[in-house]
Amino acid sequence: MTRIKRGVTKRNRHRKILKLTKGHRSVRHSLYRRAHESLIHALSYAYAHRKEKKSDMRRLWNIRIGAAAQENGISYSRLIHGLKLASIEIDRRMLSELALLEPDAFRQVVHKAKEQLSMSN
Repeated sequence: MTRIKRGVTKRNRHRKILKLTKGHRSVRHSLYRRAHESLIHALSYAYAHRKEKKSDMRRLWNIRIGAAAQENGISYSRLIHGLKLASIEIDRRMLSELALLEPDAFRQVVHKAKEQLSMSN
């Protein structure tokens, strides 16, 4: 079997990992084995937190909508139920934006939801 010399390939692979771990603390950016370990963890955390960010944002929207709904004299759950009854299909993100930036428009949406709730009772 022929001899394989992998000096250049190995150096390039190591350099790539060390470049990606620039900014990590201590030896995690300078020693290959520690850097590789650090990079694996960093990438897995990044992947998981990209997924987690979506639920964090939805939670924030719900809190904003709930606060604005309370100001208009209705609970969050009754508002959402009223919107479903009224066939108003505004997602939580847009409701949150309305509550934050256009309080008058949000008030009108709440009024429609209240009307539907009173008609269904």
